[in-house]
Amino acid sequence: YDGVVATYESKDLGALRLAYAISIHKSQGSEFPAVLIPMLGEHHVMLRRNLLYTAITRARRLCVIVGDQRAIERAIRRADAARRWTGLAERLVAMVGI
Repeated sequence: YDGVVATYESKDLGALRLAYAISIHKSQGSEFPAVLIPMLGEHHVMLRRNLLYTAITRARRLCVIVGDQRAIERAIRRADAARRWTGLAERLVAMVGI
């Protein structure tokens, strides 16, 4: 991360904990004891209030948000959900024959 290499000696390995990372989208419908949310301006497309809400609500006991304060503020301000063009309405019309 940022060109920094962390080196651990074998005596330090007991301090490490196994952890997994998944996307906010894949986490929907699940809960976890602890959630770490990286908020970086470089990922501006993902900075939306609904995604931040989803990420926060995945945590049962602990939620930690790390990153850029401006990125967090931008996500909170962007309440516009992306419009989805699924073609569902057209398919329903075709099925029902309206």
